[in-house]
Amino acid sequence: MLFDVERTTIAGRAALTVRGEVDIATSAQVADAAASLLDTAPAGLVIDLSPTRFLDSSGARVLVAIARRCAAGGIELHVIAPPTNRPVRLPLELLQLDRVVPLIGSAGELPSVSAGRETP
Repeated sequence: MLFDVERTTIAGRAALTVRGEVDIATSAQVADAAASLLDTAPAGLVIDLSPTRFLDSSGARVLVAIARRCAAGGIELHVIAPPTNRPVRLPLELLQLDRVVPLIGSAGELPSVSAGRETP
């Protein structure tokens, strides 16, 4: 499987779906795609790591940077990383990044969007 970052929409939110391996060779592509999307000032951003097969420390670092930029800009971030996707979820949990990066297990856990605003 090749690496790809697809700009899409998930549950009415701007989203990036990341396929393949996020490592030192590809993490800059994730960062660039997120920066491009965040430059449009969306109300929320979803990063879907469901089809991601591997995440190393450089990928984790990019997620932290995205989370910080979202927090600074008042943009609600959700990162989909299913608990069954251990090659992605395990490094995030071991590094305790769930304290900084808001992890959810599936798109079904996203709060609903009503009139362009998220509601719990």
